Amino acid sequence: MLRALAVDDERPSLEELLYLLNADPRIGSAEGAGDATEALRRINRALESGPGGPEAIDVVFLDIHMPGLDGLDLARLLGGFAQPPLVVFVTAHEGFAVQAFDLKAVDYVLKPVRRERLGEAIRRAAQLRDTAPLIPVHEPDPDHISVELGGVTRFVAVEDITHVEAHGDYARLHTPQGTHLVRIPLSTLEERWRSRGFVRIHRRHLVALRHIAELRLDAGTVSVLVGSVELQVSRRHARQLRDLLLRRTAS
Repeated sequence: MLRALAVDDERPSLEELLYLLNADPRIGSAEGAGDATEALRRINRALESGPGGPEAIDVVFLDIHMPGLDGLDLARLLGGFAQPPLVVFVTAHEGFAVQAFDLKAVDYVLKPVRRERLGEAIRRAAQLRDTAPLIPVHEPDPDHISVELGGVTRFVAVEDITHVEAHGDYARLHTPQGTHLVRIPLSTLEERWRSRGFVRIHRRHLVALRHIAELRLDAGTVSVLVGSVELQVSRRHARQLRDLLLRRTAS
């Protein structure tokens, strides 16, 4: 029996979807989340529990248009997990089907949801869950970090990352080529990359010293120029940053 999570920011749609899921005999349990952030917290608990654990989730039924992270963003994040739950999109919009299937979605169900059509999506998810092989977890490469782009896992060189921005339990990596959202807290990256020249300058920002072009002082405030981006430095981190930059210049 499938353990399901339904994600929709519109309460009536979420309640209707949960009703239909709970009415299907192949669904063992169905929970709801009102946005992608709430869903990610729940999925994190599922990952910690493990595939056979009491908090496990087999399939996520996911709306697309939501505030903050939308459904496509959430699916990209899930695609970067070692053993992600299956994804079924449930949406009122026809125009995202290509992107959805590029993200390895099991199915794409249009609203208003018909019981028979949802039942077909459940059947596909159950079949895939029962036949999917376990994916081995590999040791991380210290010189690269994996990111999910359009259903394809790519490996970004750590030396190309100019700075990192906190997003709750997630972090946005900034490179000259673009940005990438990963499911790693900023504090974890700070600890992991300290020896590689990354330094915390603010509760929201981690910066690579080698990419700092300027240190600016203006009316008692401190900031750094990283590429074309100016980032504020908090007072508690300003002295440490100046010392590190001076030592780096001296060496």
